[in-house]
Amino acid sequence: MKTKIALITGATSGIGKSTAQEFAKHHIKLVLCGRRQDRLDTIKETLEKETEVYTLNFDVRDKEATQAAIDSLPEDFSNIDILINNAGNAHGLDTIQDGNTDDWDAMLDINVKGVLYVSHAIMPKMIARKSGHIINIGSSAGKEVYPKGNVYCATKHAVLAITEGMRIDMNPYGIKVGAVNPGLVETEFSKVRFKGDPKAADVYKGYQALQPQDIAEIIYFVISRPYHVNIADLLVFPTAQASSTILNKD
Repeated sequence: MKTKIALITGATSGIGKSTAQEFAKHHIKLVLCGRRQDRLDTIKETLEKETEVYTLNFDVRDKEATQAAIDSLPEDFSNIDILINNAGNAHGLDTIQDGNTDDWDAMLDINVKGVLYVSHAIMPKMIARKSGHIINIGSSAGKEVYPKGNVYCATKHAVLAITEGMRIDMNPYGIKVGAVNPGLVETEFSKVRFKGDPKAADVYKGYQALQPQDIAEIIYFVISRPYHVNIADLLVFPTAQASSTILNKD
């Protein structure tokens, strides 16, 4: 793994940050992407004690900025072996008829287009080398639709469809493609979704949610399998969660 280079989107918090920390333990070189340069700088300073780190500050929703950022990588970081498409968001929890169309645009742009733009920028070099591994971070929401989850669930269903399409298209080049789909993970997710509403603090109360480190360890397991093993689709819940709508709280 010491010779590998991994690019992680959404690396400034949650699953992305924890995955960067986990990869650093194994001395994987890192390209960390995010919109908050101050956080990228802090994470870089910490992880450089264990591995080489390069940061890219851009918004995955911006097609031109995404391509320019990937093109700007110095030679030592340009041949990405592992792509973790982690950047994503959820906005609102409403019925379709009450939904905010700006929220819809934000989710579609980041959760769907962001995966496409970043992957499209990185794939050519993987194809040329006939080597690489792409992991898209989906969600249990991509497996079943829950009340008022409509558009968010649709974006995560799209991530799974894109993952399956990628796996077919990358197959001739020996490139692995898979999805890791977490259930309830205690991150900034609820704060973003509920935009400062006090109910955001209650999302993870009364049970033990998954932690970002749990998912990071799973992602490392996936990327560290032998070449002939590709974990195509993985769903993980906290023990308290049985489905998107069934949760055993105290």
